[in-house]
Amino acid sequence: MSNPTLDQNRLLRLFSLTRQARLAQSADELAFLAFLAVNETHALASYRQAALWFEDGGVRALSGVVQPEANAPYVHWLDSLCKVMQARGGGACPITARDLPPDLAQEWSDWLPEYGYWLPMGEDTEQPNRGALLFIADQPWQDDAVALLQEWVEAWHHAWRAKHDPTHWSWRRIARNVRERLAPRTDLPMWKRPRVRFAAGLMVALVFPVRLTVLAPGELVPANAAVIRAPLDGVIGQFHVSPNQIVKAGQLLFNFDEAALIAHRDVAAQVLATTETEYRQIAQQALSESKSKASLAGQLGKIEEKRAEAGYVSEQLERSRVLAPQDGIALFDEPAEWLGKPVQTGERVMRIAAPGDVEIEAWLPLGDAIPLPQGAAVSLYLASNPFSSIAGKVRYVSYDAVARPNGIYAYRIRAILDTHTDQRIGLKGTAKLSGDWVPLIYWVLRRPLATIRQTVGV
Repeated sequence: MSNPTLDQNRLLRLFSLTRQARLAQSADELAFLAFLAVNETHALASYRQAALWFEDGGVRALSGVVQPEANAPYVHWLDSLCKVMQARGGGACPITARDLPPDLAQEWSDWLPEYGYWLPMGEDTEQPNRGALLFIADQPWQDDAVALLQEWVEAWHHAWRAKHDPTHWSWRRIARNVRERLAPRTDLPMWKRPRVRFAAGLMVALVFPVRLTVLAPGELVPANAAVIRAPLDGVIGQFHVSPNQIVKAGQLLFNFDEAALIAHRDVAAQVLATTETEYRQIAQQALSESKSKASLAGQLGKIEEKRAEAGYVSEQLERSRVLAPQDGIALFDEPAEWLGKPVQTGERVMRIAAPGDVEIEAWLPLGDAIPLPQGAAVSLYLASNPFSSIAGKVRYVSYDAVARPNGIYAYRIRAILDTHTDQRIGLKGTAKLSGDWVPLIYWVLRRPLATIRQTVGV
């Protein structure tokens, strides 16, 4: 007959252990829960050794050991034993060396006492963290001790799952479910077998049409900007507008340093005046000297030459003051970077763009080039506003690739906007370019096949 006082103490200890397991507040206390499972259970039943094993992680804890050594021979053998018992299925049961395959049974006496008891956890295949507790004792197991152990293991496993696996999904669980659902079924007709259905569904998915899309750096640029270029060689002296300032047609934008031009104009005017004075003197002498008449034509040609030179210099001086050809926004860099900088004729200084005349410019790398018909859809996601896009349609794709500042060759693409946007010119982002409809398998394998072909030449 069992001792009532002893049974009462064991029940009180069971309540205490389950309370400690429930009060674990975070996943950091999982090590403490594992310690409870294999060590503190001595108060419920007498045993020599205990092991905590999980299907996804192997041996997690051993009695009397702070941290089990994963590469130890004993741990490897114990893991193999637990895998065999888990594969057999079923519930809690006693276990001895006779219940194991010969290769494992012959080593039982080297590692464990004679009597073991297997307590599985999470027998439902849909539950994560399936595992078991293995207890080994020197004496046969009593029914009252087994009942207490089963109650404690169920309570402990509930607390472990609550702390260890707060999320329902895991990659291992998904892979396990896929393997189980695709297991061979010879008892069903061919068209109802899971693998046949999976293969058919995969083939249908691979030929499902999707839009072929690529990503490329994009920017908002003026559609029909007036490019202001240097009208002559010289040094910029002063800007009369600021960057992004709204200007009117005919407004002075900037001027060159005019000191040299003014000096040249004054010299040319003086030379012209001197030549005209010489012409008048020769004309007066020609009235009395026939010899002077012959030099009148040559002197008149010099006057025309000097007058043309003076006119050219005056025109250059006038061109040194650059005016806006149209209304719009002045787009250029910081004025301080231009002042005093020598520029050549034809060098771009700024652009004048109408505020609403905006379009998308994208640069498509050679490796991502796809056929883009006229009117193909383009969506620009600005870095300053990534949650909304600016829609447009392709109007121009360059014939030749152009070298970019980063050394990559790319095709220039221009797209007109579908609707007006309040975003300012110059904002950059990522443009999504949409091509034709293609099968999903082509969309998946296009880049890998292109890379392989460029690498090995097949």
